Amino acid sequence: MRGLRHQRRIKLYNEENTVEHLIKDTLSKKLGWRFVPYSKLARTEKDVFVESILVEKLQEMNPAVRQRSDRVDEIMYKLESIIITVRDTGLVRSNEEFSKWLKGEQSLPYGENNRHIPIRIIDFDNMENNDYIITTQYSFKSKETRRPDIVLLVNGIPVVIIEAKTPVRTGVSWADGALQVAEDYEHSIPELFVPNVFSAATEGKELQYGVVGAAVEEFWAPWRKGEQKSGIMAITDIVKSLFDRKTVLEMLQHYTLFATDQKGKKIKIIARYPQYEAVNLIVQRVLEGRIKRGLIWHFQGSGKSLLMVFAALRLRFHPGLSSPTVLVIVDRIDLDAQIGGTFTASNVPNTISTDSRAELKQLLQNDTRKVILTTIHKFGDTDDILNKKHNIIAFVDEAHRSQEGELGIRMRMALPNAFLFGLTGTPINKRDKNTFRAFGAEQDKYGYLHKYSFEESVKDRATLPINFETRQVRLKINKTEIDKIFAKITDGTTKEDQAILSQKAGQLPRLIKDKDRINEIAKDIAKHFKSVVEPEGLKGQVVAYDRESCVLYKEAFDRLTLPEDTAVVMTLDNSDPKSWKERFSLSDYDLDALLRRYRDPDDPLKLLIVTNRLLAGFDAPINQAMYLDKPMRDHGLLQAICRTNRPYKDKQSGLIVDYIGIFDDVVKSLKFDHKGIDKIVTNIKQLEDELPEKIEQCLGYFTDIDRQKPGYEGLAEAQSCLDDMNTRDAFAADYSILSRYWEMLSPRIATKQYIADYKWLTSVYESVQPPIGRGKLIWKRLGPKTIKMIQENIKVLEIEDDLETMIVDQNILNPAENATYGQKPREVEIKISRRIKKHPDDPAFVKLSERLEMARERYVSKIITSIQYLKELLDIAKDVVAEEQKESREKKPRDDKQALTRIFEQQNLPTTPEMIKTIVAKIDEIVKMVRFEGWQHTIAGKREVKQEITRILLQYRLHKDEELFSKIYRYIKQHY
Repeated sequence: MRGLRHQRRIKLYNEENTVEHLIKDTLSKKLGWRFVPYSKLARTEKDVFVESILVEKLQEMNPAVRQRSDRVDEIMYKLESIIITVRDTGLVRSNEEFSKWLKGEQSLPYGENNRHIPIRIIDFDNMENNDYIITTQYSFKSKETRRPDIVLLVNGIPVVIIEAKTPVRTGVSWADGALQVAEDYEHSIPELFVPNVFSAATEGKELQYGVVGAAVEEFWAPWRKGEQKSGIMAITDIVKSLFDRKTVLEMLQHYTLFATDQKGKKIKIIARYPQYEAVNLIVQRVLEGRIKRGLIWHFQGSGKSLLMVFAALRLRFHPGLSSPTVLVIVDRIDLDAQIGGTFTASNVPNTISTDSRAELKQLLQNDTRKVILTTIHKFGDTDDILNKKHNIIAFVDEAHRSQEGELGIRMRMALPNAFLFGLTGTPINKRDKNTFRAFGAEQDKYGYLHKYSFEESVKDRATLPINFETRQVRLKINKTEIDKIFAKITDGTTKEDQAILSQKAGQLPRLIKDKDRINEIAKDIAKHFKSVVEPEGLKGQVVAYDRESCVLYKEAFDRLTLPEDTAVVMTLDNSDPKSWKERFSLSDYDLDALLRRYRDPDDPLKLLIVTNRLLAGFDAPINQAMYLDKPMRDHGLLQAICRTNRPYKDKQSGLIVDYIGIFDDVVKSLKFDHKGIDKIVTNIKQLEDELPEKIEQCLGYFTDIDRQKPGYEGLAEAQSCLDDMNTRDAFAADYSILSRYWEMLSPRIATKQYIADYKWLTSVYESVQPPIGRGKLIWKRLGPKTIKMIQENIKVLEIEDDLETMIVDQNILNPAENATYGQKPREVEIKISRRIKKHPDDPAFVKLSERLEMARERYVSKIITSIQYLKELLDIAKDVVAEEQKESREKKPRDDKQALTRIFEQQNLPTTPEMIKTIVAKIDEIVKMVRFEGWQHTIAGKREVKQEITRILLQYRLHKDEELFSKIYRYIKQHY
């Protein structure tokens, strides 16, 4: 009896009466969709449309069609032909053809004198004229019969399909519904998906959506709206937003497009919610016309290029904007190629790319109404207004670099009334370069029109998380020998000269480019790549210090691997050796071909060696690992590491292997002070008002000077006004204040008078600065000898990746004596954590992991100081080393079955001990049969083992427990 009550209680909740009814009730009672039971629709199982409704709407919206019945028949025949031929044409191409009809882009000769007129199937101007139906269990029969849970129809046409899953079964998620749509329905009944705008799936906790032909794991995306509730009501706000009638029609009309991927395959793309929101805000701002700027801050890799495509399409064809000119402005040629490629692949009509400054000038002066792709440098010699029109909308990509200097000022001069929208993934908030000042509007809270953060993009899997691994090179320096040689080569020089020379000789570049050091790092990279990255079918980049380092790395890799495994991509100049030009010079065509090879998983090219190029705007999802051997900071660092965060097949994260020690800079790069930004933006007007006074104050030192006089005579006259030291110091102080104002306001200044005055004052200021000294002369005379001495007396020991070197006498860490220690707690913590993770299922190491976490929490909570934390870390490190040594000594034979049994028991599964024993025995037997030496390092080996584990778990209905599968596979990968 008790069991029966339990069974009845479970039946109270299923996908139909929970998720399905929630969506149906929300749409029909709150969003204006009309619920019609499937049995009441005037159609058979073989009909895609509800023909009676579609015919009625065709006649209602097209007077020329209403006049003659044969015209209705002709249109219906054309629509049905697209559906009937879908299995021959392909679903994506058929969907593209049908969408043209839905959007009113197809015409027929029904006008006067057989003039072609557009045929309207949906009324986008007055959405109330359309018929909106929601129905359930929409059975459709082709070669097979399927019954999607929920279908939304507009004017009798099924445009949205929703698959609902139960919220009360462990292991069932939205992904099961999405896979049912993408891998079953689209193949079994493709006819039903020919008119499809998008599909969605949910289990009542999360909802994701995608388009025809899109792989679920890569291209389906969440739609987030409102505050996150708990329980089944969590998706209510999402349902209200995504399935609102206006949203569905906008998605069809403005936010889906058909493109060609890098393999030449036709694909369908739909906007993610941050793109949809941002573009709507941009369009609204342009239509209102009051505010002429806005900053879009979307994290690196989250789709800013596509955002600009959607924005350009909406603006160009908006009936209220009279075909505006849309400018897309980038600051580098490679970014220009990338953005241009996105626009070309997306088939954006009337798009042109400028080849020269003269061409850009002519296009703007002629008021060309197209999408113009250009670089900021093509405004370099612009001194005049090129176009005063208000219907010019400029999108400035990567709006934190050269767009904020003189080029940015010239661009604003040329287009004084244009709308300027800056797009960035790495905004800078500093005195000299401030994206928020340059593009943020005072009316926007925090200075941006729309933001999509690092955390949001990772949560949505629009980008992947990035993991860091620090591996620094230890150098042995023969100090005695260096001091001895140094004394000899500096004999006769002053102590001041010796100090300058000593400082120069020890500079970081000399150490970074040491050949032995680079050879050792190359060995470590090759080993790491082969064991960690290559087995997953992924690729990497090596970021070298400079061009010389690129060459040294290439030579090192060629000794370790096949030459075709690596390639150098760098910009060469006239001063570079001829041999470099012969080996590494790349035309645009050559570079394009090289990058196609890199993106091809079957091509042997595995590593790109770079220093500046391909660190911004380069999009290759197959790139997982970046090996950093170059000091970087701020937005440049963040941009670089984000080359690894694009989703790709089974890729779980990007990986940064740091050989230079910049981990802390990465963390800082992800943090921005909103309050500080807000304060800066709101104070801009006051600074603008005060600037003329600061200019005049500096010019006041030169009252009788002709500032137009060129050459040394003009400069000498200006310097004569600053003859005594007190006056010179006073001018320097005033100029320092002026320069801060200028940098804070630039490039929003668009007055020639100010630019000319400021440049002149800057020239005078620099001309009276005190000389730096004799450092450069002494370095030129003695530098080469010193460099040789340093290189000959530095020996690379190894890549430091062990704990033993950190375990030192802890007496030096006595807090009472305020002692300090060279190791940073965070670095020690990372190294300990990495060692512990090598023993995930060993109880001793699990306890050490818990100790580490407790110590970290006490440190973060400021219960203990950094010195105390470091002491605890070193105690844990000693115990980690001791456990590893103990494990090595004991060398006990492993009981794999017992370890696997323990994994099952820890999961609290609904299984008996006897069943676990049977499952474990099967897994042990089959894995030992299919494995081979080194299987963990091959894609085929890992795939086969994973398949066999899944097959066995499937037999016992345990295949949906991802945590169980993950633990089993991890143990087998380590021990079998």
